[in-house]
Amino acid sequence: MITMTRLATLTALALCAVLPAHAAQQAAPQDPPITIDTHVDIPFNYMREPRFDAGKPTPLLVDLGKMERGGLNAAFFVIWVPQHKLDAAGYAKAVDQAEQKYDAIGRMLMQYPDRIRLATTPEQLLANHKAGLLSATIEIENAYSLGHDIHRLDAAYDRGARSVGLVHVGNNDLCTSSLPDTEHGEPAMNSAGDKGMSEFGRAVVKRANQLGMLVDISHASDACVRDALKLSTAPIYATHSGARAVLDHPRNLPDDLLRAIAAKGGVIDAVAYKEFLKNDPGREAAEKALQAAVAKQAGDKKYDSDKHDYLPAMDKGMAEIQKKYPLATLDDYMDQIQHMVKVAGIDHVGIASDFDGGGGITGWANAGETRNVTAAMRKRGFSDADIAKLWGGNLLRVWREVERDADRH
Repeated sequence: MITMTRLATLTALALCAVLPAHAAQQAAPQDPPITIDTHVDIPFNYMREPRFDAGKPTPLLVDLGKMERGGLNAAFFVIWVPQHKLDAAGYAKAVDQAEQKYDAIGRMLMQYPDRIRLATTPEQLLANHKAGLLSATIEIENAYSLGHDIHRLDAAYDRGARSVGLVHVGNNDLCTSSLPDTEHGEPAMNSAGDKGMSEFGRAVVKRANQLGMLVDISHASDACVRDALKLSTAPIYATHSGARAVLDHPRNLPDDLLRAIAAKGGVIDAVAYKEFLKNDPGREAAEKALQAAVAKQAGDKKYDSDKHDYLPAMDKGMAEIQKKYPLATLDDYMDQIQHMVKVAGIDHVGIASDFDGGGGITGWANAGETRNVTAAMRKRGFSDADIAKLWGGNLLRVWREVERDADRH
């Protein structure tokens, strides 16, 4: 028996045999109308060290050359800061660290205006693409960097930020995290002590709605996500999350929250992050041991991703780990996407890499391999219209709705 898929393949081969070469080329799959990756990290020395000059070949998983070669049209570049103490010194440090990253993105945009431009609206992003330019949109990851000052959200908006991620690893002053610091006394997610969103967190969500900023609940606890759903007057979204039903990890969202985000009109961007796609404790332990060893070899007491991830010793060690504990693959990623589409609907799922923040899988190891994701979606039976929604259409729709509902007074 010849299946429909097999029949389609045989038909395509037959057509290629009889059609002129130019006709076969015209029938080849096309790139989606727009491809948007909603989560790309940058190191603190981005655009300050020659090795992190995004306009040149770099060890980074995302630079302008890789975006251009791979067909990645736009990325949300992340203002991420690690979690420190909830005191004046911690807030001040977070504000300073965020400033470094705003400056770095600004430097990239000023240095390469003929290749990449800032996009602060969906229309600007599409206009950049039409002009043959890449787009950079700015996303806050861990609003702890606001320094517990609501006015800094307005300042971030003025700097070009259009998305605010409420929390990261460890609870902050906005809400509880999906990965609280239980070793130092923070209550586990979904325990009696998991309080969800604070009053300051509520103020940030409310002001984000007024400004027309997207509210990102990736990294938030289930309780915080539920609070955001109740409080926000606009759709919310997850910049880089997965499905807990496919892999039981706290960073992945349960089906009821996937449905709830969709019911509010939002979007969940499936992330190509190894630990959210494949349970591999052996690899995780090996990577932690390697990080400690490389840090010690470099003369440091503690591992620092910015300092140690790009050293030759790390590259060599990761290659050895990959042989023993292979990464998750595009097939694993497609399993997540298909489940999320089944639960939330084709209009409520998107794409994210988390490149340079731990993301990267076999088949989509860097931005230069972006077309592999499109090919994998086609292989799984997604239509061109579906792929266009997943790669950017859904995100742009939500962004427009958030802008439409804004009241910036």
